[in-house]
Amino acid sequence: MTVTYTARVANTRFGGFSQLLLLWRGSIYKLLWRELLCFLGFYMALSAAYRFVLSEGQKRYFEKLVIYCDQYASLIPVSFVLGFYVTLVVHRWWNQYLCMPLPDALMCAVVGTVHGRDERGRLYRRTLMRYAGLSAVLILRSVSTAVFKRFPTVDHVVEAGFMTREERKKFENLNSSYNKFWVPCVWFCNLAAQARREGRIRDNCALKLLLEELNMFRAKCGMLFHYDWISIPLVYTQVVTIAVYSYFLACLIGRQFLDPAQGYKGHDLDLCVPIFTLLQFFFYAGWLKVAEQLINPFGEDDDDFETNFLIDRNFQVSMLAVDEMYDDLAMLEKDLYWDAAEARAPYTAATAFLLQQPSFQGSTFDITLAKEDMQFQRLDGVDGPLGETHGDFLQRLLPVAAGTAGGLLGRRLSLLRRKNSCVSEASTAASCACATTPDGAASDCCCEDPLLDPGLREPEPELFARPEPPAPTVGPAAEPFTLVPVLGPRGPAPPWLPSPIGEEEENLA
Repeated sequence: MTVTYTARVANTRFGGFSQLLLLWRGSIYKLLWRELLCFLGFYMALSAAYRFVLSEGQKRYFEKLVIYCDQYASLIPVSFVLGFYVTLVVHRWWNQYLCMPLPDALMCAVVGTVHGRDERGRLYRRTLMRYAGLSAVLILRSVSTAVFKRFPTVDHVVEAGFMTREERKKFENLNSSYNKFWVPCVWFCNLAAQARREGRIRDNCALKLLLEELNMFRAKCGMLFHYDWISIPLVYTQVVTIAVYSYFLACLIGRQFLDPAQGYKGHDLDLCVPIFTLLQFFFYAGWLKVAEQLINPFGEDDDDFETNFLIDRNFQVSMLAVDEMYDDLAMLEKDLYWDAAEARAPYTAATAFLLQQPSFQGSTFDITLAKEDMQFQRLDGVDGPLGETHGDFLQRLLPVAAGTAGGLLGRRLSLLRRKNSCVSEASTAASCACATTPDGAASDCCCEDPLLDPGLREPEPELFARPEPPAPTVGPAAEPFTLVPVLGPRGPAPPWLPSPIGEEEENLA
């Protein structure tokens, strides 16, 4: 069974991980103690032979060999090769677990789409989920030694209730030399189509949802088959294994303690047990053992996946969901916070301190600025309302062009500038007073629409005017251009166009 220690490290405390070092099941000691004893035994045998068996001449030759092995053992890139290998294995190990076929989403789709409280409706739902569970059992017994020991033959699958004898005949009569884990998925599709024809599935959208969930379930089963088929390239595993073993083979000789009387550099102390060499062996060989255990998580190691447990859990849960829980609802009642404006669940005495902590508003929530730094600045130092300055800036960016398209763009920009202008009610009322000429004639007035008052708007660009033939005048020279009104009197704005810009575009359309 998988070793779980999550609760032991839920809170960080002094010596929290130290308690995990005393665990034996699933530990590195259980995996590595044999290799560690072998390495220490060979090391002590060489050390005893150097001290008590070899002659003086042989000792001098052995000492040269020790120095040579210690010097060149560092050329083996054991850390680099082993680190990448273990990273690849761990990533692959977790992805294999994500591909375990769980029926939770599929059973929710079945209970929500296949209707009928009678015996036939119940039979449809249970059979659909049994087919899904059968497909998972067939693929797991193909990749997991623990599941294969539980169901070594198809007869065991039939006796376990995942397959009927009639279904077994159809399964075995299907001539195919490949793995047939996908056959129950096809049966699932055929049965769902029959339920749709009988009206148990009420529309095609529900059938589509059901088949999509089945395809996701089948895809996970297929990925387990591919993970079992396509392993990490053998050459990579061989390179890592040879690198680790050759490194510690060199360490058996190169890490021997030599006679301090010979004066070799770095051999001033004579010890019998190589403490740091054993630690290095423990780390590197333990790293390799981690990869060895995780490279196939469907075995029977301590940390391999609990495939038989998942089969039992998935079968029981799926049958409960589609049978006993079908159309089983509690009476609708108002919740506890029905009349509460701000609903908040209560806290126990152990968690009441959390109420005193403010909620997170954002990383800039507590930043303070000086009062003068919070004032808006005008563009180009122009005095006046910010909206008018912005409109003038847009007007300068607009190229003057002739034609209908240019006129339309200019009118939209003019309306945008008027919409964004900050005109007070007093100035608007004053601008609506009709002016008269010296001879008493009333001038053009735009009182029906304050936004069209010529005194309030900026001079229109050239594309709003057309030249008039010159005429003799008495007194001041006449204007060379006469403004031509673009629009007629406007009606009330439609309710779906709240802005003048929208009204302009609707009239133009």
